[in-house]
Amino acid sequence: VQLQASGGGLVQAGGSLRLSCAASGRNFNGYAWGWFRQAPGKEREFVAGLGRLGGTTNYADSVKGRFIISRDNAKNTLFLQMNALKPEDTAIYYCAAGTVLLTTPHRYKYWGQGTQVTVSS
Repeated sequence: VQLQASGGGLVQAGGSLRLSCAASGRNFNGYAWGWFRQAPGKEREFVAGLGRLGGTTNYADSVKGRFIISRDNAKNTLFLQMNALKPEDTAIYYCAAGTVLLTTPHRYKYWGQGTQVTVSS
């Protein structure tokens, strides 16, 4: 599986962005999906996840109520709708695919290249 993340950019605090992650290869529905982020000098952290069947979601406390993870099976694309953005959301955002919905990065086998999100105050 190859993943291509896009949609990052520069936005003012309070604004919105929608990240996309296009997946190539077979069995898009057979994976659990996650969005992670990494700010300079910090470890990569879990942001949001979607279970294999699509009915289970999980969010980091810092983004609950502001971010929404979803997918379009017909287009093999994962999304992250980010609303009410804060300067502390600034990071490189990565999409990832794995076998189980987990919050630990090393449990995900496939990774996108990352897309930069910068939130100005």
